[in-house]
Amino acid sequence: MKCPFCGKIEDKVIDSRMSTEGVNIRRRRECLECGKRFTTYEYVEDAPLMVVKRDGTRKRFDRDRIQTGIIKACEKRPVSMEKIEQIVDEIERQIQRKADKEIKSTDIGNMVMEKLYDLDEVAYVRFASVYRRFKDVSHFMNELKKFLE
Repeated sequence: MKCPFCGKIEDKVIDSRMSTEGVNIRRRRECLECGKRFTTYEYVEDAPLMVVKRDGTRKRFDRDRIQTGIIKACEKRPVSMEKIEQIVDEIERQIQRKADKEIKSTDIGNMVMEKLYDLDEVAYVRFASVYRRFKDVSHFMNELKKFLE
């Protein structure tokens, strides 16, 4: 595994843990060159899952895109990275349980919004404002009214 700090490929595994759901393995590694530690994850790779975008194009599913969106929505909010990773894991499992190997990006966005709604109100509204592409303040206010009801 290439060290993200110095680029060398020699490292040792310090700790390995299976997730509570048993879907991935988290490994703590230490670079033998610079001594810094980093974390890697192992997942079982199935047949590629494709995401159908709004414009009809297809892209390979990338859990990092979901995680990045949630991290941005939760910026400066009291939400731990552990909770964010748990949400991403739940969404990924939900998607993989579907029989179809294609999923609409809007379905993924709705799953994220559902999780954020229960997690943090501000993060939910932030994500919704980008995801739903609010055109003006009235659209934003309508979403807030739904949330407050």
